[in-house]
Amino acid sequence: MGTVRHILQKKGHAVLSITPTTTVYYALELMVEKNVGALLVLDENERFAGIFTERDYARKVILKGKASKETLVREIMSEHPVTVTPDDTVEDCMKLMTHKYIRHLPVVQDGKIVGLVSIGDIVKYIIEEQKFIIDNLEHYITGH
Repeated sequence: MGTVRHILQKKGHAVLSITPTTTVYYALELMVEKNVGALLVLDENERFAGIFTERDYARKVILKGKASKETLVREIMSEHPVTVTPDDTVEDCMKLMTHKYIRHLPVVQDGKIVGLVSIGDIVKYIIEEQKFIIDNLEHYITGH
């Protein structure tokens, strides 16, 4: 099985980020515009501060009756999310996501954010890997 590094080589290392003082409303607008379910939160020194997800919004803003335009991301973000490294396996990511009920894993190397993988990235990688194996077996069997 491949590693997070393999996923990032195809997907890229670019990540969308916001600051802790960004309003929840602006963060949601960015998520809709970019069609993503999570944003990394970086402080003013570009250090990883946490993650803001659709789930944070649903559980910590809507259900508590807060207003999106007045609430800051720092009030509801997940401050210590589970992270992985580029050397973690895709299987490790699947286990973490399943056991922790999460859909996004920030990728950290030497204390710096180097990417973000989602459950969609994991599923896509597994499907592509299985297709590659099937194609190779078919070529082997048919001799082509």
